[in-house]
Amino acid sequence: METLRSRLKFGNKVEDVKLRKRQSHLYSRETDSPLNNGVLRVRVVGFCLLFRLINCFLVQTSFVPDEYWQSVEVVTYGFLTWEWKEGIRGFSYPLLFAAIFKILNLINYDSVLLLIWLPRIFQALLAAFADVKFFFLVQTLQSPDVAKWTFFCHLCSWFSWFCCTRTLTNSMETTLTCLALFYFPLPGSKTHSSKKYLSIVALAVIFRPTALIVWFPLLMYHFCREENKLRLITHNYIPIGAVAVVISTVIDSIFYEELTLVQFNFLKFNVFRGVADFYGSHPWHWYLTQGFPVVIGPHLPLFLHGCGLAFKKYKILLASVVWTIMVYSLLPHKEFRFIYPVLPFCMLFCGVSLSYLKAWRPAAVFVLLVSNLSAALYTGLVHQRGTLDVMSHIQVLCDAGSSPSPPDVLFLMPCHSTPFYSHVHCPINMRFLECPPDLGEEGYIDEADSFYDDPLHWLRTSFPYKSSLPTHLVLFNVLEAEIAVFLNGNNYTRTAEIFHTHFSEGRVGGSVFIYERH
Repeated sequence: METLRSRLKFGNKVEDVKLRKRQSHLYSRETDSPLNNGVLRVRVVGFCLLFRLINCFLVQTSFVPDEYWQSVEVVTYGFLTWEWKEGIRGFSYPLLFAAIFKILNLINYDSVLLLIWLPRIFQALLAAFADVKFFFLVQTLQSPDVAKWTFFCHLCSWFSWFCCTRTLTNSMETTLTCLALFYFPLPGSKTHSSKKYLSIVALAVIFRPTALIVWFPLLMYHFCREENKLRLITHNYIPIGAVAVVISTVIDSIFYEELTLVQFNFLKFNVFRGVADFYGSHPWHWYLTQGFPVVIGPHLPLFLHGCGLAFKKYKILLASVVWTIMVYSLLPHKEFRFIYPVLPFCMLFCGVSLSYLKAWRPAAVFVLLVSNLSAALYTGLVHQRGTLDVMSHIQVLCDAGSSPSPPDVLFLMPCHSTPFYSHVHCPINMRFLECPPDLGEEGYIDEADSFYDDPLHWLRTSFPYKSSLPTHLVLFNVLEAEIAVFLNGNNYTRTAEIFHTHFSEGRVGGSVFIYERH
């Protein structure tokens, strides 16, 4: 009996009770969330910052004129293209770089090198921030394995490397789209915030009105799934949209010095009047046969495979990709960069595919790395670099600005081939062949076309006296033979030959020549 009592241990003493640890995801979801992992966050932030800064300095080529003429050129010496005179571009995006330039001026650090590179670095930092958000979004949506390969696909994309650190409105649009996606109510999302994602989307539309094309299906998806639709409209859609329109209109009206609705003007000129067609048109299938395959690059097989695997879960993202390509296909003027904002959507499907390919994964990873790295380094360091490198030669002329015969530079190239004062930053006299589109003038021919129709005649009529001749001429090598008589007859000597591209085409040659008059 005593033995039984001792075993039962009646009395006031209570033993510690060991509770079984619960293994259910229901209890561990919050504490185990990657969003709460401070060490992981620091590592990802540090890696993305380093990666995009390296990315920034390893892109030393030109892509399209809008990289300069819709951003940094606007805030330098005030030369504005026809788009700004017609009010179809907004000042909100250039205002970011104006702030950077003003700060540099106030602290007396506005050197040419900083003025050229800081806007690019600023864009790289934003891209790194978007990368971090994309990483943690995928971590919350997918298993760690799928998330890892999705992020790998995202970072090794050659087109993202080529574009994301440039001062293009398309680059900013893509960065903001990636940030907004973090707060969008995707299936399984734990970071949803209507006000945050809508505010970011509104900012993207202010910078580039075409951002609305990408987000239209997503906004409709959110509206259809929302239980309280009236509240969504009255508390989010209308207030945020109205504030964005007011802010954009106020900024643009201040700089245009009259009431200006840039978004309306953009739609009127590019869609209703078809002014964009002046810069080239393509067949309707161009995005399907060339545009999208080039932008997504070697990821294309993975994307197609991933669409079959993850269609149900991410059909809204796929719908946005298809919708965007379809809408842009209806417009005659087409460019690779227009569909860049849907690239992060595609990477989710690529990551799902790569995680599924167990046996083929090492080979697929190797092919992705080699092909994307080759394309990224070639397009970033080699292809089309001459039109940027030539500006460093022109910048040297700033030191001769106070001489008896100050520099007078004429660019005999297709219009907007090079940056302008944003890469020189001194008020030397420079001029290029202009090419505003036909806005209704009868028999209109732009200056560039007029020149290339008969270069010698144009030069002789434009400079009838030797005293009016420019001191320096900048031209592609393919033009040299046509104007050799003019060059020799006016004592011009070639002083520099700069490599531009291995693929000469039409008026664009493989090298850039600088001629100086003696």
